[in-house]
Amino acid sequence: MNKWTLSELPVNQILESVKVLKMLPKAHAALAELKGIASTIPNQNILINSITIQEAKDSSAIENIITTHDELYKSELNLMKSIESKEVQNYIAALKTGYDLVIKDTLLKTSTILKIQEKLEQNKAGFRKVPGTVLRNSQTGEIIYEPPQDPKTIVDLMQNLQKFINDDKMSDLDPIVKMAIIHFQFESIHPFYDGNGRTGRIINILYLIAQNLLNVPVLYLSSYIIRNKGKYYELLQGIRTSNNWEEWIIYIINAVEVISKETIDLILEIKDQMQLSKLELRSTYKFYSQDLLNNLYKHPYTKIEFVVQDLKVSRLTAANYLNQLSTDGILRKEKIGKSNYYVNDKLFEILLKRNRG
Repeated sequence: MNKWTLSELPVNQILESVKVLKMLPKAHAALAELKGIASTIPNQNILINSITIQEAKDSSAIENIITTHDELYKSELNLMKSIESKEVQNYIAALKTGYDLVIKDTLLKTSTILKIQEKLEQNKAGFRKVPGTVLRNSQTGEIIYEPPQDPKTIVDLMQNLQKFINDDKMSDLDPIVKMAIIHFQFESIHPFYDGNGRTGRIINILYLIAQNLLNVPVLYLSSYIIRNKGKYYELLQGIRTSNNWEEWIIYIINAVEVISKETIDLILEIKDQMQLSKLELRSTYKFYSQDLLNNLYKHPYTKIEFVVQDLKVSRLTAANYLNQLSTDGILRKEKIGKSNYYVNDKLFEILLKRNRG
């Protein structure tokens, strides 16, 4: 087993190599374009909901928590509650909790990270206090890394990480480079009994928001990690065994650029489909409203209660709207037990296509 010991930040070596510096402008350009494109969707909850669900699914899949889009959307309607879909819903709640706190504080604090993990795991275990946590090779069972075991060391390292995240005087590195360091450091501290990987991936997006590189949480690296999962773990371990920071930082820079571009395409596709739906609804239905359109794109699967809440109409009126839209083929009406739900197939296919890609 590797006896490498984790040190406090900052890293005592040059991390912005020529290769790293050459890659950063394209990643920043893609990130800036994503920020701009995201701001063109008037109701930001549409993006927060639809893209957050996708991220929660992908991030959970990295930890072998597997669910389908159908299960997820039904669980959002409280129509289905598998253990896996409940885990993913916890992830969504954790991410939104963290986002609200970062927007309020303009900082990413240790207290915020603790609240994220609490929502994620539905307990208040906090930082590890009992020794014995190790990281193993999933195939062989071999111990590949032993994170800090002493409770005080874990707290000290987390306080140091908080300072590194929020105090620009501590490091003048490019924010994307810093995000790579923050992610490695958090995963190496491994401060919780469970949920470290998912919490670490939430920290990524919240750091970009705290740095004002994005306004809403729409850039998620989980889909990139799934496609390059072996490399992800190999590069994390490569820092511990060979001090190979350059390859890890390049991996993260490339992930930011690739996923920014993919998310831009996704948002533009959602925006175009919303416009088509708007024209169709406005020309055909007297009950059309922007709030109704927003509801249909905020929830790929919607229900009467959601329309009542969003449009401030009676239950009967909401049911009439949805039933008329399903009769005309705008939505697809489905039934579980005594409950009806309504599927926006056009949005569902856009999100599903991204997952296949």
